[in-house]
Amino acid sequence: MMNLTLKIWRQADAKSQGKMETFKVTEISEHMSFLEMLDVLNEQLINEGKDPVAFDHDCREGICGACSLYINGQPHGPDRAITTCQLHMRTFKDGDTIYIEPWRAKAFPVIKDLVVDRTAFDRIMQSGGYVSVNTSGNTIDANAIPIPKEDADNAFDAATCIGCGACVAACKNASAMLFVSAKVSQLALLPQGKVERQDRVLNMVEQMDKEGFGNCTNTGACSIECPKEISLENIARLNREYLMASLTK
Repeated sequence: MMNLTLKIWRQADAKSQGKMETFKVTEISEHMSFLEMLDVLNEQLINEGKDPVAFDHDCREGICGACSLYINGQPHGPDRAITTCQLHMRTFKDGDTIYIEPWRAKAFPVIKDLVVDRTAFDRIMQSGGYVSVNTSGNTIDANAIPIPKEDADNAFDAATCIGCGACVAACKNASAMLFVSAKVSQLALLPQGKVERQDRVLNMVEQMDKEGFGNCTNTGACSIECPKEISLENIARLNREYLMASLTK
């Protein structure tokens, strides 16, 4: 069992002044997940008649990316290729002090405490992260379209992006290039996505800039901290797609 000191960012809303608050939790099992530890803290706060700490979570299986926390200066914590819900307390030691903050980016305003508004990603997807399909009954089964294995593998790897925003949180410029490049790459590599590839990349990059994300300077922190290990090759592909679209549209 571990006794820990938690330094947690508390903020009522995007317009309020936030601050770090200190909490103590005791008898934390090393087998708990990080979110289970926060559940213990919140139960303690509720029993004391205090406001629990707001944090995002959903599947708790490393699939949805909702559990976006900045832990000891790292998105999703000190482990690699995991989301916060997959981080276990055995990563820490008895007596440790743990700093917990929300994503820090202009495009991700704080809703409350550790919860940020990531609908900027939704608007980027709405601008072009889809394939228009005629569903009149004349559609071709996707499995009937031959696709080179390398393209299929690269598209699948890009598609594993869960849109958690760790890439933005890790980037010194709060750039969303890794996220956008994964979505552009996934569709640009497949026949179904090639029809709209030029409009897609132009519209998604334009929307990314409108949302206030920073520029990419190729430091690579985004890929290192990504829980799904999305490759920087996707950013290179996005740049190529954007250049070709800019020259032909």
